[in-house]
Amino acid sequence: MSTSTRTRILEVAAALVRESPDGDISTRAVCEAAKVGAPALYRHFGDKEGLLSAVVDHGFEKYLATKRERGETTDAVEDLRRGWDSHVAFALDNRNLYRLMNSPAMRTPPAAALESHRILTGDLERAAAQGRIRVAPELAAQMIMSANVGVALMLVSRPATFDDIEVSHRVRDALYATVLTPKPVQEESPSASADAEVPTVAARLSALLRKEHGAGLSTAEAALMKEWLDRVANVRPET
Repeated sequence: MSTSTRTRILEVAAALVRESPDGDISTRAVCEAAKVGAPALYRHFGDKEGLLSAVVDHGFEKYLATKRERGETTDAVEDLRRGWDSHVAFALDNRNLYRLMNSPAMRTPPAAALESHRILTGDLERAAAQGRIRVAPELAAQMIMSANVGVALMLVSRPATFDDIEVSHRVRDALYATVLTPKPVQEESPSASADAEVPTVAARLSALLRKEHGAGLSTAEAALMKEWLDRVANVRPET
């Protein structure tokens, strides 16, 4: 009985968020629509923020399921491109939910947002191991997620100004040209700048070190080596 009550409240809240003009809902409206008292809502979700966080996770679950089940290709860079596009497509199909997910009012990031970031970092670690990124995976994930969310929010929140999906493709390609290498570093031409290769090699070694679980180093030694390699990988080139 408890599970069905929680599910009913969650489904009602999700429907109200979807139908709301601005994505905001009241706990009173949720209770009335779900035919439960306020104590039941607070018992299951704690407060309104807890309810909204659960709504986000509930709605985002289908999107994450496709990411978990997609299977990795041998081309990590292509996976990253598809990941960007699927993120934007989800935002456009679930505008209120997406705005809610990225609202400053959400003091605790929903679990769905954290898992999405982990999946992105995993793709970048594969790309790094293939010699395809110019910075450490963690920094690359922060750069890509910031831009991906920013573009998606503009398309969702300001459709009158941002009315062309092509802006997403252009920002994606511009950022990926900065973060990613055109091909694995070992395939670069002899005339390629050695200085430009150093960060990529460092990012690759760091990813391989993690993949090989320290490659014979102690936990402390592996952590220190990764810190050094990531520092080299993240050095900004001189202009």
